[in-house]
Amino acid sequence: MKIKELTKAEDQVMQILWTLEKGFVKDIVEEMPDPKPAYNTVSTIVRILETKGFIDHKAYGKTHEYFPIISREKYMQFYLNNMIKGYFNGSFQNLVSFFTKEEKINVKEIDQLVKHLEELKNKKS
Repeated sequence: MKIKELTKAEDQVMQILWTLEKGFVKDIVEEMPDPKPAYNTVSTIVRILETKGFIDHKAYGKTHEYFPIISREKYMQFYLNNMIKGYFNGSFQNLVSFFTKEEKINVKEIDQLVKHLEELKNKKS
């Protein structure tokens, strides 16, 4: 199944479900910041997420307990890959260069990143 990008509201609900691991709509509403959206609003978002293939449910009579079927890590990989393709010409180097220019990452952090990437490369070899 092809992953689709989440809206801001859908992402907010997914972040909560990834943290809770499973929950009813009322549990999701409880975890949302004030002012809390209406129960029906969250219920609609949950149904959309189910249609998009992000979550599934277990029925208890008329009540449904929802749980993620796409992991946070899998969505993060999809999202970051799309961002790099869309804004940095598919280049991780362009991404790092951007953050360096914006002073969002320093030389020490880049060195740590390179070290981490080298360790990953050595594990694959």
